Amino acid sequence: MSNAALRKSAASPSDLTTITTSGWSIITTSSSPSAQQLHRDFKFKDFSQAWAFMSRVALAAEKLNHHPEWSNVYSKVSIDLTTHDRGSTLTDLDVRLATRINKFAEEAGNLAVEADV
Repeated sequence: MSNAALRKSAASPSDLTTITTSGWSIITTSSSPSAQQLHRDFKFKDFSQAWAFMSRVALAAEKLNHHPEWSNVYSKVSIDLTTHDRGSTLTDLDVRLATRINKFAEEAGNLAVEADV
């Protein structure tokens, strides 16, 4: 499926269940009752490891033309995903990028589970 098609397709309940069991949480934003984000916090050994992880995510995001809202403080990285041009709803594109981010985090040595950060 093309990136444009993924952007138009609402994330399925089964895909959202799968992604939330892998450490992401679904947050309803205050802007609208239907506006949602996927959120996850990551912790790495040090700043260099966190930055390397962010670099991989940036390249994948650019390739998908889907860019996260994120922050970094030393070894911690927080990421939010939503599809703004679809009314800040969760789409298949959010799930695809979250799945790739999980893979990168595992390869980079993510130290934290959601509750620990």
